[in-house]
Amino acid sequence: MSDGITVRILGDYGPFSRMGKSIGYQIIIGDSSYLIDCGSPLFQQIGGHGLKEIRGLIITHCHDDHKRWFTDLALFNLYAPDIPHKVTLITSEDNNDELIKSSACALDRSLSVDSKRIIDVAYEDYIDYRVIGPRAKYRIVPTDEGIGKTGLCITDRSGNVVGPEKAKIVISTRSKRPRLLFKAPVYNEWVEPESFYTFSSDVFYEKDKNLFIDSEEGVTIEAIKAPVWHGVPSIGIKVRTDKETLIFSSDTVNDKELWKQLYTEKRTQKFNMSKKEFEAAAIIYGDINDYIERSWSEDRYKEAVKAYDDAVVIHDIAIRNSVVHTDYRKLSSSTLNRDKVILTHSPDRMTSEWVLSNAGKLFMIKGNSFFEVVGDDLYPLNADVYHKEGGKYYVGYRHEHGRYAIYEKDGILGIAHDGAESFGTLLYRVELFEDISGKYFPKLEGNNSVYAEREDGQVELVEYTDDGSSGVIVEDHRARLSTVVCQS
Repeated sequence: MSDGITVRILGDYGPFSRMGKSIGYQIIIGDSSYLIDCGSPLFQQIGGHGLKEIRGLIITHCHDDHKRWFTDLALFNLYAPDIPHKVTLITSEDNNDELIKSSACALDRSLSVDSKRIIDVAYEDYIDYRVIGPRAKYRIVPTDEGIGKTGLCITDRSGNVVGPEKAKIVISTRSKRPRLLFKAPVYNEWVEPESFYTFSSDVFYEKDKNLFIDSEEGVTIEAIKAPVWHGVPSIGIKVRTDKETLIFSSDTVNDKELWKQLYTEKRTQKFNMSKKEFEAAAIIYGDINDYIERSWSEDRYKEAVKAYDDAVVIHDIAIRNSVVHTDYRKLSSSTLNRDKVILTHSPDRMTSEWVLSNAGKLFMIKGNSFFEVVGDDLYPLNADVYHKEGGKYYVGYRHEHGRYAIYEKDGILGIAHDGAESFGTLLYRVELFEDISGKYFPKLEGNNSVYAEREDGQVELVEYTDDGSSGVIVEDHRARLSTVVCQS
């Protein structure tokens, strides 16, 4: 029986952050511990001993800020003398194919035990792969065209070649990557099936969802795709116990209006050949977008808008003008429920009325709510505003005479201190508190004082003068601002 899902935020900054901690989470249910993505510095944060206890690594997609430590973890499990198992990798078939290709330069060769020979090493020597999500019924495979020659064709799962009237290969003149073009039977339109169909489709995907089940803890891990729109092959992760449902949406654009356009807009094909030549061609060189007639199916849209119902969601965020993440100012047109969302992947500086995650934080999902774990206590996240800046994390509570003002302009929030230049429309005033390991202390101004956490968990206010420094233990304001819900 579940006693909640614990989520440790290992990293929640993007690839261009000055903070240096990309995306990574550790989830703990009972005695089971899993990693979701591995872009953050695992060995620094969890350590070799802790990594030995990880039951599985789940990869949502193959951008480096989500998989940066993949090959290091694979090498560690293979060569560390006291680890008897490979890395259990849990991901979709598409993601695994990408990981095989991207990791080859680090994994496919090594030295023999006596260091005298360069040997080939198989991917499977490092990785115990467990597929989640249904397998595609059709795929692009290499064909043997004779000595030194390799071609491509499309086959079904039984190895039967699929004709050009049903599916075609489009090889990009930009990236040289082959992509699959498919004739959607119900629509009678050409689509890219990996984008067009949801995982529940029996037209393009096999029936088996390939759930990962941890029977010891009663945990099910499922891949979801309908609301995940990122460009590269990507999946969201749904973690379910008997009482909780937690979704990591991964990098995605969550925008209902955009999603509606994706399934309703019919696109005109652009041919650089005759229609007859196109219909007969098995392989085309060019831009697949010249031939795609519709981006999403209606079924995908319907699943996407309901995908996060009754779940706590950890969702990536940007401030503005991101084409692959959800913009903060467009959250109102998303499918997200503010009371059930923790925003992650935020930039170095951001102000939000939605809860922001931060590297090092520990959250507990209980039922359909989430709390922050601070010592032995669980606290609700009840601040009016959350703010990240310069590697520090702040919370703000409304106060008529607060020292800080919250402003809004074009849907973006900002904070200004008394007397500081502001922008936009004044919304309200707050008192700001610096968050240190879940404890709250009044925000400091100037460079002559800092908060320092001691080994015993208490926090000192350290002040610097020309004569040296001195410190005094200060009071944690968390308890008066946010009542303890229960002990963890």
